[in-house]
This record gives sequence, structure tokens and C-alpha cells, in this order.
Amino acid sequence: MLRRALLALPFATPALAQDRPVRLVIAYPPGGSTDILGRLIAPRMSEALGALVTPENRSGASGAVGAGHVAQSAPDGTTLLLDSGGQTVNPFLMRGLSFDYVRDLAPVTLLATLPLLLVVRAEFGVSTLPDLLTKLRAEPAQARYGSVGVGARTQLAMAQLLRRAGIRGEHIPYRGGADQIAGLLRGDVPMGFTSVALAAPLLRDGRLRAVAVSSAQRSPQYPDVPTVAEQGFAGFAMGDWLGLLAPAGTPAPVVARIAAAAAEAMAQASLRPRLNDLGLLPAADGPAAFARFLAEERAQMETLIREEGIRLDS
Repeated sequence: MLRRALLALPFATPALAQDRPVRLVIAYPPGGSTDILGRLIAPRMSEALGALVTPENRSGASGAVGAGHVAQSAPDGTTLLLDSGGQTVNPFLMRGLSFDYVRDLAPVTLLATLPLLLVVRAEFGVSTLPDLLTKLRAEPAQARYGSVGVGARTQLAMAQLLRRAGIRGEHIPYRGGADQIAGLLRGDVPMGFTSVALAAPLLRDGRLRAVAVSSAQRSPQYPDVPTVAEQGFAGFAMGDWLGLLAPAGTPAPVVARIAAAAAEAMAQASLRPRLNDLGLLPAADGPAAFARFLAEERAQMETLIREEGIRLDS
């Protein structure tokens, strides 16, 4: 009922005539979960808003290029940002940004959360997290792990896990998820956190094994894989997320209407199989809840980055 009521609201400013197109700026390159989700919801949001929503990739600097572009756009609801976890990490890693993530961007809605799988090469000879940690303690030189870049959730989750296990690890950053998986299969690294979508075909083929899930709950796609918390690390919870933001100053009724359109798009039954394939858990809950979520995430990420001593040159 709330979504229907919000969608019925007229646009709040003359700049938002219903025939004006909306640019959905995707802060990451084509082919990843962020890009795929943006292209899935754009036509559905177009129907709900009565305006053409066009995806546009502006990638670079862990999402900061796209975020900066939207932060400096007119606050009239015709430019939106689809971003992920870099939103709450970049402020603590990057210097000299031309914008402020908190001051210059307005939360619209969280769209989905994304549990990560801790996977190992099948040849590594372990099938549980305790087995993996026992092997790493016995063979410290093997404690190398890949990620999609410095400050990415795939790094932060592994750094936190190894620190809590008392193991010194070596981080090998890659340029993206596909490169990380390729390095894993080559044997550059024996382990790493990755997305359900990237891991799924290799788990089916038996080339990788999943030993843990990073989130607080098990993955619906892999209900037999226990969480990190279940395997001796109480309170461990780390995952990625995807959400919509707008330039700061966008009128609240406009933000509410866009959030409602996004929620309608995410709720469509036709989208569920694709979301499952991507490992995405729908979580569209509006601007107020998203603002609280971002504040909590930023506090957590600031503490973790400081404790782990993570820098862009690390």
C-alpha cells in the first residue's frame, strides 16, 4: 500500500516532468553484479515512473568516479547512482576527493545485500573453515588470498577473519572478480571470498569448494555451507550491498517516489530467478532505513580499516 501511495505522488518540481529521461549511473564496469542489476531494474523502474530510465556505466576508482559525477549533478531526480560497498569504504581510503559521500549524496533505497562465499581450490585439500585454518597455521606461506581490490569487501572479510584467527595473510588484489577467480584457478592464491554468481559454475564443476559464508545467515543458494560465525567466530558478519542514491538536495517527495519505483521493480516475480543467480537478497526499504544502514556501515568500515591498517598501497 505504501509503495502504491508513493508512486501516485506527482513529481514535486517542474524539472521532473514525467517525460524527462532518468540516467541511472552505474559506478562499476559492465558485467558485474552492480551492472547486471541496474540493467534489470531500469526498464521496470521506467514503467513505474513513467519516464525512461537509462543505465550508464561510469566506473573507476572503486566507484568514486560514478559517485562524484552524480554528486555534482542537478538535484532534480533525473540523475541517480547505483553503487555498492565502496560507498562506505572510499571516504577512509581516498584523499583529495572532489566531493563528500555523506554531504553530497542522498540515500534513496537499499536494493539488495550480497553474501560472499569463502572458496578454496579443490586441490588445496580442505573442505571446512577449521580445516583451512589448521592448514594455514601449519603452512604459513599458503596464507595468500585474492580480492577484487584494496578496500573491497572481499579483502576486508578475509583480513578480518585471518586477524581473528591469529594468522598473518598476504593480500593479492586483482582488477575484478573474473581476474580474482582466474588467479585462484591458476594457483596464484589458494583461497578468497567471492560472489555467489562467480563461484557457482566452478562449485558445480568441482574446481572450487565453498567452506564458509560471510554473512550472518547462510546463503539461500548454499544452505549447507555454514557461516563464518557458526565455525568459531561469533558475531562475524560481512557482505556487500547494492543501493540507489541521488544528488543531495533532491526533494524528499521525489526521493520517496524513486524509492517506491525501485521497490516495485525489485519485488517483481519475474526478477527473482535472476536475483537468485546473482546471489542477491532483495532489501529495498526506503530512504530512512538506507540512511541508517549507511551510517552503521561507515562506522564499521572506518574501525575495520583502521584496525587492519589498510591503505591503497597495501
